[in-house]
Amino acid sequence: MTPRAAGRHADTAPANPHDAGHLAGIRATNPRETVRPTGADPTNLRVTWVQPEDLVGHELRQAEEDGRDATALAARWAAAGGPEAPPMAGASPLPRPDLRPLAAQLLDALPALPTPTSEDEPSAWPDIRRATPPGPGGGAPGLVRVSGWGHLPEAALGEGGAEEVSPLRDRLHAAWLGRAVGCLLGKPVEKLPLDGIRALARASGNWPLGDWFTARGVPDHLLAEHPWNRRSAPTSLAENIDGMPEDDDLNYPLLNLLLLQRHGRAFTTADVARLWLDELPAGRTFTAERIAYRNLLDGIEPPLTASRRNPFREWIGATIRADVHGWTNPGDPHAAAEQAYRDAALTHTANGLYGAMFTAAALATAATGATDVHQCLAAGLTVVPPRSRLARAVRLGIETARATRDFDAVVDRLHAALGGYHWVHAVPNAALLAAALTHADGDFTRSICAAVSGGWDTDSNGATAGSLAGLLAGHPDRLPERWTSPLKNRLSTSVPSFDGIGFDALADLTHLEAVRP
Repeated sequence: MTPRAAGRHADTAPANPHDAGHLAGIRATNPRETVRPTGADPTNLRVTWVQPEDLVGHELRQAEEDGRDATALAARWAAAGGPEAPPMAGASPLPRPDLRPLAAQLLDALPALPTPTSEDEPSAWPDIRRATPPGPGGGAPGLVRVSGWGHLPEAALGEGGAEEVSPLRDRLHAAWLGRAVGCLLGKPVEKLPLDGIRALARASGNWPLGDWFTARGVPDHLLAEHPWNRRSAPTSLAENIDGMPEDDDLNYPLLNLLLLQRHGRAFTTADVARLWLDELPAGRTFTAERIAYRNLLDGIEPPLTASRRNPFREWIGATIRADVHGWTNPGDPHAAAEQAYRDAALTHTANGLYGAMFTAAALATAATGATDVHQCLAAGLTVVPPRSRLARAVRLGIETARATRDFDAVVDRLHAALGGYHWVHAVPNAALLAAALTHADGDFTRSICAAVSGGWDTDSNGATAGSLAGLLAGHPDRLPERWTSPLKNRLSTSVPSFDGIGFDALADLTHLEAVRP
């Protein structure tokens, strides 16, 4: 998904004026990064995404988005000299520990303000269900399975029925590869502005985007103006790729595979929390996930882990954890969405939940091998409250893509309509994902390239688009070799027991969970 270092993911760092060199003290943005500006106090450890004084600006922004009247509290913060939300990174340019007591007060007071959108954007599961009554057959037209089935339908397994499971396994293999390829394609341009992405690709003759990003042929002045993501470029430019490097867009699917292996589909949100504490290094978490991890260590239990002092609760973090829930519920979008909800509830509320539910439901539909991309997106919308901002954004993305032949024009319209959100918020990224998949009409290369070329959270959108397009392709051999061969069937990760695993082996393990009664 990322801010990952200065964003959400563990392998990136800020490429903007708030880079580590502008921060006072050591900023621990990921386990491999300790950056100390000249003259900084070596005893000053600054951890991103959790310091109260760095969170208030984000909470004020969230209040504006969901209609809370925070005028008085914002005035108190401004009068004290409190900074606005950092535009890209996980910390404000200068440390202000003197503001911490006031920041803590405001972080408790701001979420308690009346929220006009709460009726249309509930967070409790019963309220979400009431807001999204199931359609005929329990899902979108043409689905082959409805919620409550205790076994996989023949259409999800292949013509041979329960004894012939290789078609599903092949789809899962293609989904794992697609997720990795889309993520890797987006990594070097994560956090870059839209004009920077376009300029870099055009300079190498790669626009409309159709291949890996490369520095070959790109003028030095352009690289200086729009530097690659410095944590990702060494492993994700065409000239550097050597297997799939670690990224949280792949770490979380691995964790959810472990979750199902240990607890099955009946897992609870508390099971997710325990798994994270056992297997996920805290330094590999970002934004909402890092806040929830901190809350767990403070003795806060789910679902309060998602809402206590967590201004990132509607960002994209839960969406990047949803794939395995969709992959293992082929043909049952509602079961996939509920599974994704129980995972997401540890860290997210409202639109943050819906992003995960939408993704899981769409992937569950694609996993049948019996639908097209448009049915998948329609199924995703059946599980999301229809008056929510995320549902409206998805519909906007689909409608704009259907009405506009030039995808650059589609992206420009989405950025004009939704550019006020943070670049990692679930709402704009869901709109872009839906638009990219709609415009690509099931084509794998066009799906990942459209998702990445639209900016915002490039690697996360590329990963989800690749996952769904891989399922639709149905077999790893149907994915272009120029995308899959650089991965060398090898995934790097810090998730225990998975480092160096092949995507074929991951398909086998995921298939076992998909067919488990």
